[in-house]
Amino acid sequence: MLFKKSIPQLLAEANESGEGTLKRSLTSFNLVALGVGAIIGAGLFSLTGIAAADNAGPAVILSFIIAAVGCGFAGLCYAEFASMIPVAGSAYTYSYATMGEFMAWIIGWDLVLEYALSAATVASSWSQYFSQFLLEFGIKFPDHLLHGPWEGGVVNLPAIIIVCLLSLLLMKGTKDSSFVNNILVIVKVAVVLIFIALGWGFINAANHHPFIPPNAGEEAVKAGTKGFLDFFTSPDFGRFGISGVLRGAGVVFFAFIGFDAVSTAAQEAKNPQKGMPVGIIGSLVVCTILYVLFAYVMTGLENYTKFAGDAKPVATAFAQTGYTFLNRFLMIAILAGYTSVILVMLLGQSRVFYSMSKDGLLPKIFSDLHKKNQTPWKTNLVFMVFVSIFTGFVPVSDLGHMVSIGTLFAFSLVCIGVLILRKTNPGLERPFRTPWVPLIPILGILVCVLMMASLPIVSWERLAIWMALGVVIYFAYSKKHSKIRNEHNAG
Repeated sequence: MLFKKSIPQLLAEANESGEGTLKRSLTSFNLVALGVGAIIGAGLFSLTGIAAADNAGPAVILSFIIAAVGCGFAGLCYAEFASMIPVAGSAYTYSYATMGEFMAWIIGWDLVLEYALSAATVASSWSQYFSQFLLEFGIKFPDHLLHGPWEGGVVNLPAIIIVCLLSLLLMKGTKDSSFVNNILVIVKVAVVLIFIALGWGFINAANHHPFIPPNAGEEAVKAGTKGFLDFFTSPDFGRFGISGVLRGAGVVFFAFIGFDAVSTAAQEAKNPQKGMPVGIIGSLVVCTILYVLFAYVMTGLENYTKFAGDAKPVATAFAQTGYTFLNRFLMIAILAGYTSVILVMLLGQSRVFYSMSKDGLLPKIFSDLHKKNQTPWKTNLVFMVFVSIFTGFVPVSDLGHMVSIGTLFAFSLVCIGVLILRKTNPGLERPFRTPWVPLIPILGILVCVLMMASLPIVSWERLAIWMALGVVIYFAYSKKHSKIRNEHNAG
């Protein structure tokens, strides 16, 4: 037996109110801001230069559009679920309703990769940018307090401090956390818009030609001197040309990851039936527009070849405007971007564990709410310690692929869930319906699987080890304490 949670059960949970329940305080604007907060991080400031220099040239603009379309397939599926089942837990909750308890546990455990490790990784990078920002004012932060013991230091202290501060903010309340996130989002979006507005007048049209730099391998295939399979496995594949645009889409795809964190806050939305689709789709649309305009200006200010191996491609491009004094504001935008990502990731993780704990799959401590603030403060506290240890002492820079593979796995299961629920409950009320089913979910699955396949084999090995650990915990604890399973056995 799969031991699924019924839709009426989930809707009953969604309609709970009063003491012991999450407080509904988020508007549609707050939800869009949460999505933008999670999506626009330093990826915009770094991946744009990398993908332009190594893969697509000025056509990185097309790479962003392709990646956005791929992400949009999963986003539409998330929007249907989030409006229909406005309960905290995101993909975990949706899997419980469609594929049963074991798959729900697997996806919940998988989300630890996306949220907790993402927060740790981003906090570690935040620390490095913070130290650079201090240098602008002649303040040098001690190196041994910027790196953990495996990197020649003692501890990454700024990373620990930012994780602790944001965790404490989350304990105080979702409304206050959302207000701070809104401020951070306004700051970084304002700086991105300033970059676009000031840079537009300095665009050199010659830098956009050729728009798609030629690929020697593709030219050889057209001329018949090289077979497609030979080209596919050659170093030429993915280095400019059409294949470069597609490879670039794979690179910048990960700049969009994070919109799914909006769905973890479904139980705290004032009007989830309307707000969740607006938050998920709205944040994707806003970020796509900003990404495309940003990439257009950046590749127009400086030739894409100059971004190769450049740690600060945005500053390099912006130097062409003469407004170099604004570089500090770009640094502020990057710090704001990182901070909002950490905040939303910590929020998402606590809500997933809250839902799993309410179902009995995790100890009760994870679903205990603060009497006044109505937040899962004990969960926030546990993850404050967990994430702090990772970001402060463990070199997490090589765990980025684990975050990506975990996220894509979650996206795939949500798309599968839409297909299953349309088959098993076709008459269910859906305030938002994913269009063109089954085409959109199937395309979403294909895109996610292709992206997963492109990741290094070590990512698959680490995912397998992590999932094996999760399976052990499930059979050792969760299965015995499952509320739905125990209710069924008692009945």
